[in-house]
Amino acid sequence: MWTLFRKEIKEFFSSITGYLVVVVYLVINSLIMWIFHGPSNILDAGQANLDPLFIISPWVFLFLVPAVTMRLISEEKRLQTMELLLVRPISEFKITMAKYLSGLSLVLVALLPTLVYTISINQLGRTEGIADMGGIAGSYIGLFFLAAIYTAIGLFASSLSNNQIISFIIAVVLSFGFYIGFDQVAGLGLNGAVEDFIMSLGINYHYKAISKGVIDTRDILYFLSVITVFILLTKLRLERRKWK
Repeated sequence: MWTLFRKEIKEFFSSITGYLVVVVYLVINSLIMWIFHGPSNILDAGQANLDPLFIISPWVFLFLVPAVTMRLISEEKRLQTMELLLVRPISEFKITMAKYLSGLSLVLVALLPTLVYTISINQLGRTEGIADMGGIAGSYIGLFFLAAIYTAIGLFASSLSNNQIISFIIAVVLSFGFYIGFDQVAGLGLNGAVEDFIMSLGINYHYKAISKGVIDTRDILYFLSVITVFILLTKLRLERRKWK
């Protein structure tokens, strides 16, 4: 499994893909947070917090993560190398996990440099160290789980087609649906209990809860459950292909 994981990581960074993902993510966030004037500009807002990063990132990840995951399985299918993997002494679950972890690792590599923003706002505060580090840590945990779910969804989408563009579109649609779709359904005038239940099925509900700095086991269980479901669905897709 780890051999396949290292192979995927090497392929990411032996092409422009890995570097492009990191650069695009950092450039988009940096421009909105530090350059473009507006409510998301930290200098304009005059507040020592990273709220703009955690508001912008879920939307950037909606497109960035599918761009990372779209090739993980679909490219193997297109090149007809998936059959070679499936006949090797490695289980479908290990193949799935190797590809999942490699995709997630690349997204985390893009996220790591944003820690510089934390240091910056801590220094820019009127009183040094005034930034709410507990809240920021909670938001980073939420962003990690968000990236983890998007990666699981993207990997599943990649298993559905040998066309990377189709896999990308499916991943974006599914990720968007899980992130904000349930909120839209809940806002259709349903009664309170039903509305709360439907909202609790969406990523945004749990992401916002963790981003407040409060780590609730219910939110963690939600993220882990959705990730597990999509990883298992991907594994089933690989098993189905093996026995065709």
